[in-house]
Amino acid sequence: MDKDSYQELAEAIGAAGSEIIPEIFHSLVDEEEARLLLAAAAPVTAEEIAKKTGIAVGRVEELNEALFKKGLIFKSRKDGVTRYYRVRHVAQLHDATAVAHDASRELLDLWRRYMASEWPEYSKKIAAFMPQAPIRVLPVNRTVEPGARILAFDDVRSIVENARSLAVTKCSCRAIDGKCGKPLEVCIQVNRAADYAMERGTGRELGKDEALEMLRMCEEEGLIHVTDNRQEVGHVICNCCDDCCMSWPALKAGAGRFVMPSRFQATIDPQLCSACESCLERCYFDAIRMGGQGDTAIVEPDRCMGCGLCAAICPTDAIILKEVRPPDFVPK
Repeated sequence: MDKDSYQELAEAIGAAGSEIIPEIFHSLVDEEEARLLLAAAAPVTAEEIAKKTGIAVGRVEELNEALFKKGLIFKSRKDGVTRYYRVRHVAQLHDATAVAHDASRELLDLWRRYMASEWPEYSKKIAAFMPQAPIRVLPVNRTVEPGARILAFDDVRSIVENARSLAVTKCSCRAIDGKCGKPLEVCIQVNRAADYAMERGTGRELGKDEALEMLRMCEEEGLIHVTDNRQEVGHVICNCCDDCCMSWPALKAGAGRFVMPSRFQATIDPQLCSACESCLERCYFDAIRMGGQGDTAIVEPDRCMGCGLCAAICPTDAIILKEVRPPDFVPK
C-alpha cells in the first residue's frame, strides 16, 4: 500500500498535511489492516466491515482484536452486538498507541518528533475550532481557602470515591519522552476508560485507597491533576508534568481554550511570604514573580491555572487558592 493510503488515514483523524502521522500509521499497520481501518469510520459490525473490504469475517475479527490491542480500533457494545470504530483524532491516537505493550522504539521516536515539530501548531489550530476546552485543571484541595465549596466535579477525591471502576496506566506523554524522570504509571482511568484499559491489558485495576495515595504522591512530585472538561468524569485523571505533557504546548502558545483553569486562583499573603521563591520553581505557567509588597511573591492572575501546586509546597502557608468562579459554575 502506498503512502497515499496512510495519508488518507491521517486525514481521517484530522491530520491532513502532517508528514509524521502517516509514518506513525505506517509503523503500526500493514496493507490489510489499513484497509480495515478505512472501512471502520463509524461503529460497524465485523460483518459490515467484511462486506466493505472483501476480507473474510473471521479474518476481520482476528484483525480487529489485534488493532484493539494496538489502540487503533475501539469497541461499542449495545444489545448484545459488538461494533468497531477506528481511532478518531490525533490525541486519541497518541494516548492509545503510546502505552500499548508492543509499542516499538520506532513508534515512540516518531511520536517524539511529532510532539516537538507538529503538535504545538496543530493544537493551536484545533483549539480555535473547539466549542470548549477539552480538559481542565483540578485543584489540590488541601490548598483551597477555608469555607470554599468544592463541587464534586472539581474534587479529585470525590471523583475517585464515586468511581464505579478505576485502573492505572502509564502516562502516554512520559512513555514517549520521559526526560523529566517523573513517575510513569500514574494515569488514572475512570469507569469506561478503566474498563477499556483492563480489557486491552494496558492498565491494572486500582483500589480507591491506592488511587488517593497515588494522587498525593503526584502532588508531592509536582504533577498537575487534569481531567475531562465536563461535570461527569468517565474518562481519566491525568497527572501532568511540565515538559512531556501534550496539554501545555497549545496553552503556552496562546491557545487558551485547549486547557481550562480550575475555579480557583492562587493568592499570596505578603505578611506570611518569606520570599523563598519555592513557588516560582513549582509553577508551570510563569504565573508567579517576585516584586510584591516587601519584595515578596505575587501572582499574575491571567496566567494562573489554579492547580495549587505552589501552595502545596509553601513553607509558611502564605499561598491559598481562592474561588474566582461561582459555586454553580459549569465547565464550558
